[in-house]
Amino acid sequence: MRPIETLLLHANLLTFFVLAVLLPRAVRWTSYSALIALMIAVAQVQVEGPRWQMIPTYILTGLFFLVWLRQKIAPAARFANRLAVRLAFGLGVLVLSISIVLPMVLPVFHFPHPSGPYKIGTLTYHWVDANRLEVFSPDPNAHRELMVQIWYPAKGNSSFPRAPYMQDADTLAPVLARLFHLPEFTFRHLKYVTTNAISSAPVSDDQPNYPVLIFWEGLIGFRQMNTFQVEELVSHGYIVAAIDQPYAAASVVLPDGRLVAGLSKDQMNVLIQQSVSPVEKAPIMNGRTFKDGIIPYLAQDVSFTLDQLTTLNQADPNNTLTGRMDLQHIGIFGVSLGGIVVGEACRLELRLQACLVMDAPMPADVVKASLQQPTMWISRDAETMRLERQRSGGWSEADINQHQNTMRAVFESLPGDGYFVRVLGMFHANLMDIPYWSPLFSRLGFTGPIDGQRAHDIINAYSLAFFDKYLKGRSSPMLDRSAEQYPEVLFEKHNP
Repeated sequence: MRPIETLLLHANLLTFFVLAVLLPRAVRWTSYSALIALMIAVAQVQVEGPRWQMIPTYILTGLFFLVWLRQKIAPAARFANRLAVRLAFGLGVLVLSISIVLPMVLPVFHFPHPSGPYKIGTLTYHWVDANRLEVFSPDPNAHRELMVQIWYPAKGNSSFPRAPYMQDADTLAPVLARLFHLPEFTFRHLKYVTTNAISSAPVSDDQPNYPVLIFWEGLIGFRQMNTFQVEELVSHGYIVAAIDQPYAAASVVLPDGRLVAGLSKDQMNVLIQQSVSPVEKAPIMNGRTFKDGIIPYLAQDVSFTLDQLTTLNQADPNNTLTGRMDLQHIGIFGVSLGGIVVGEACRLELRLQACLVMDAPMPADVVKASLQQPTMWISRDAETMRLERQRSGGWSEADINQHQNTMRAVFESLPGDGYFVRVLGMFHANLMDIPYWSPLFSRLGFTGPIDGQRAHDIINAYSLAFFDKYLKGRSSPMLDRSAEQYPEVLFEKHNP
């Protein structure tokens, strides 16, 4: 919860006892607690911004003020009806409880401070691929456009304002709520969440340049959906570029105000499955037949991104990242659909030197040809996937077998180094920021029995060890054997 929200809740609690319990007024100012609470409520709305979870608190503050005002106007007036007094007291306790609990179960949360030595800066870019048409658009002349957010090691005053978690939360929040089958207004408060990053901060001078990582979002996701992981990597000296893919993302707002809504899961899954497990009758969309599914097309976004990063490194229009990217050392990571795209991109792009796939099946072409780069998979075991199906649905046996078998097939066929990391008790949502959104998500079955922060710590530890070894040449015992500090991890190393 935000500071003034917390202060307002405490003020209401004090006011309740002053008005309802009639505490001795030894401290003179407590008799004005209702007025103080009202002033705090006004300040909270103006400074921090209102959110729907605080509505019971606002109502209670107003009611307390009216009761206080009535007592000031008619101090001799008392409730004669004992039953009415008891009902008023009980209702007050109920509303007060709701006003305290609701902001806590859907909080304006804070991301943990990353463990690395670097501060974090961020910039956002809009890129248009003039050489490629947009296959998702019914407009035959539309070209592929991407929104790209880049995080980088920065220098700057720690008091600088922090960048928002979601730059377009008003359009994203309703889509994300529908995914969880919740009312569209549920996550609108996410627009108030900030990160550890500073917008447009200067790049740290500690190193002449920094290795580059590309992050690929999941289906109906958004580019900031793994902020917990991105910030940790950046704090240890990486530049990370996260890509919003229009039509595959939840929604993408372009600089001219155009909103590109994501296609439905059903529409996308048909195209994705054609890449993972192709059938003879290929899907058709906008008059195009997708014999190889959609993954090869999405993987072309990776090649385009690499080209754009090269151009940006030569001349950044923001005069920030010019010459600061070490494009001789590039890695990539992605979750869910992003992990599938990572597999295909690594098959096609030898500029990528380290590949991290998180909880995703592998395309048929990757299973057939394998990968040349060192690759790590972070996922979970089949029994955990079945537990997730039991608690929140999804994950048929066919899905589970496809995930487990295709990942393992590529892992075992690698000509070089490979790592298979499975975290017991970790659900799909645990690989993203979602555990921060509500402490109730584990009880509702959206996240797994593993503690949300514990899962993030494991993911961050293995991600950093992997990229440090293959992009910075730093060895880690975590990549040689099972780590004693993470007994819930099933670790396998591929020995070619």
